[in-house]
Formats: sequence, structure tokens, C-alpha cells
Amino acid sequence: MLLLSLHPKAIKFMFLLHIMIKTDALRKLLLVPFRLLYQVSVVIPILKIKRSTKVVFYCHFPDLLLAQHSTFIRRMYRKPIDYAEEITTGIADLILVNSKFTASTFANTFKYLDAKGIRPAVLYPAVNVDQFNEPSSFKLNFLSINRFERKKNIQLAISAFAMLNSPEGVLKHKDITNASLTIVESAQSCSLCVNYLVWLCGAIISQTGGFDKRLKENVEYLEELKDLAEKEGVSNNIKFITSCSTAERNELLSECLCVLYTPKDEHFGIVPLEAMAAYKPVIACNSGGPVESIKNGVTGFLCDPTPLEFSLAMAKLISDPQEADNMGREARRHVVESFSTKSFGQHLNRYLVDIHRGKED
Repeated sequence: MLLLSLHPKAIKFMFLLHIMIKTDALRKLLLVPFRLLYQVSVVIPILKIKRSTKVVFYCHFPDLLLAQHSTFIRRMYRKPIDYAEEITTGIADLILVNSKFTASTFANTFKYLDAKGIRPAVLYPAVNVDQFNEPSSFKLNFLSINRFERKKNIQLAISAFAMLNSPEGVLKHKDITNASLTIVESAQSCSLCVNYLVWLCGAIISQTGGFDKRLKENVEYLEELKDLAEKEGVSNNIKFITSCSTAERNELLSECLCVLYTPKDEHFGIVPLEAMAAYKPVIACNSGGPVESIKNGVTGFLCDPTPLEFSLAMAKLISDPQEADNMGREARRHVVESFSTKSFGQHLNRYLVDIHRGKED
């Protein structure tokens, strides 16, 4: 029995799928029911009523850290829920998380489980590399793909871009008037881990996400970013796209020089994988999941989250397009080797076989 906990919050469904794993390693296993859930561990004790049942729990991030605890009433309301989350999570035969960063957060959050020696294993998300073709050319364009939420720190991309061509900027003696920055909110697909599992079933999950005018933060933050672009004097060189299809996103990736990924302490981050799979280097903050997915100086740059550090990295790619191309090719190889659905499937298969045979990681 495999129990999967899903995140982001846009995925709000629960259903049961019965499938046969289509790999040589698991072909001889019995029919395995997969229950795909939304960030829920409290049902694990029910699944474990039958002692022979094996439960693998995939945790994107501890739910108690995603919930608000801002008022006394909220804290009292969440207290039993948070306690139940920790206790029931620990009942699983194996706990998987999406990064070493999340594993560390898990240990610091669930101190009781950590004290008992219950620690999660890492199963990195994957990206479908076949959807990206090698680009024949590129524009002097920097691309940012994120939800319009303040925690995504998109203002860093705007300020870094503005610093490139300012009188005191790092490229003050170079004409980069044709340089541009595109900030896009692309439709978000379900977790690539889930997509892989659903692919095994032959099922389809539709995409979610995109800019939502009903969400106050989306609207307010977009206006804040536009105001910042005006203040920095770069509004004519910045394009905001509030929604685009997967095909349009892939075209933007194909045409850009590199991708700017600005969130700090991101749990993992699928965008850097998509960018590297599309032969593009990534400039990201040196914290959270990107530290594990990006090879600094090889497939991109890991920087302190300041406009100066980001602009210095951007300037390197502008000054040496051949190096940008070389990094993009190395980025593609890196993702194919370590973050493809094939790699994900191999790791998942090993975990499932080990659990089926009663082995410990």
C-alpha cells in the first residue's frame, strides 16, 4: 500500500487507483492500491489495521508549517491537528520527502519522531525532459516563472535587472538596451512525482494554477511589481504575463538566455529543473532545494539573495554567450541523469521493492 500526500494547496482531491506497476522490478508484485491524498497522514492508522499493509508516505512539506498559527484561537485549533499529524506520520513504514532541505525541516519540526530515529528518505521530484527541444537561438531575455506571491521574492529579479544597466551597474559600459525581463505565471501542473505515478495508471490529471484575480495577494503583488519596475526605470523592458499554457511557457524557455529563480528557502523547486531540461542555466538563491538541483558554476549560479549578486551572475552570461550555451548543455545532461522520470521511477521502484521485502533503508 502506498500512501501519497500531495501539495500544493491547489490539489484538493482524494481518490483511489488500483494499478499494476509496469516495471520489471515490480512486475511480480501483487496489485497495489494507490491512495492519492492532499497532505493527509491521519488515515495511516486505518490503513495499518491490517498488519501486512505497507504504507509509504510522501511528504512535500510538514502541513503544520503551512497552516496559520497567528492567533490564540488558531493555535488552540491547530494543536491537536498538529499533534495528530506527527504521530500518524510516524506510523508509516517509510517516509519520503522531496529534498534534503525538507528532510532537515522535517527533523526540526517533528522532534518526537526524530528522537525516535524516524527520519525520511529523499525522493527528488522529476521533470519530463522529452517536452523540451534543443533551442537553435536565443534572445537577450531573462525569464522568471513563479506564482505572483510575495514569498516568491520576484522583486529581486526586477531590482537585479535594473542594476545591470544603471549608471553604477555592473555593465555600465556595455550597451544592453535590447535586454529584457519576462515575468510569467504559468499554469502549474500537479507534482511531477504524482504525474509519474498517474502515468503508470494511464490516468490524467489536469493542470492547475495561474494568475487568479480573485486572490487578493495575486492582484496586489502584481501591482507592487509593476510599481517597482516604474521606480527602477525599467518598465519598458519588462513584460508581465499573468497566464500562459505549457506550450507557451516552453517557447519562452527556448528563447531566453537564462532563468532567474528568486524564492528563498524553497522546499524544492520544479522551475529550475524545467529550465535546465530546456538547455538553460539557472540563477537562483543559495538556499533550499535549488542548492541540491543546481551545480553552482556548472549548470547555473547559486547567489546570495541580493540584486548585486544576481546582477553579477546575469552579467557573466551576457558577456559570454558561449559560456551560457555550454552551461545550458551541461544543465540538460544533469537533469536527464538525475531528475528525469526514468531516474525518479528507478528510485521509487527500489523503495517499493525494499518495503515489499521488509527491508529497511
